[in-house]
Amino acid sequence: MTWLLGHVDPLDPSFVAAALTITFNPLYWNVVARWEHKTRKLSRAFGSPYLACYFLSITILLLNILRSHCFMQAMMSQPKMESLDTPAARCLGLALLGVGVVLVLSSFFALGFTGTFLGDYFGILKEARVTVFPFSVLDNPMYWGSTANYLGWAVLHASPTGLLLTVLVALTYMVALLYEEPFTAEIYRQKASGARRRS
Repeated sequence: MTWLLGHVDPLDPSFVAAALTITFNPLYWNVVARWEHKTRKLSRAFGSPYLACYFLSITILLLNILRSHCFMQAMMSQPKMESLDTPAARCLGLALLGVGVVLVLSSFFALGFTGTFLGDYFGILKEARVTVFPFSVLDNPMYWGSTANYLGWAVLHASPTGLLLTVLVALTYMVALLYEEPFTAEIYRQKASGARRRS
């Protein structure tokens, strides 16, 4: 990590912007989704949990576009690392992008739109935990697919800045999961206990 930091200017404004968007995005969707679960204010404001979930999804998508833009700007504003600028590294970068795209898209199709965008916090629950591919081979494939995409772009661009920011992406997702997984599990535990009481 020290070696990587020696090739990056963390005070560069584009680096700071990328770091802020990377850390802000999961914080935003976790805070808003938990607030909705507790108060149902978005659902009431939009007259439907589905419309409220769609609204949140639009804001998440826009923030993700901003995050990706800032990530690319940070990479472009700082020098490449010559030792990473090789045909083998470019092949690795393309492979990482391929894996990332497969994980993200297959997660989206397995979860559906509302499942992807925190519908369970809006009371839009699945019948059971999703276990089809890619969830059959990996927990949280959407997050790890996204991380693989960022890593792929960093390697393709031979960017030490991109590599360091990818580490931040992975760490941010790991922290987010510490909050998301127990909370989501509790939502489904309450659903199961409610169903048992009714039967």
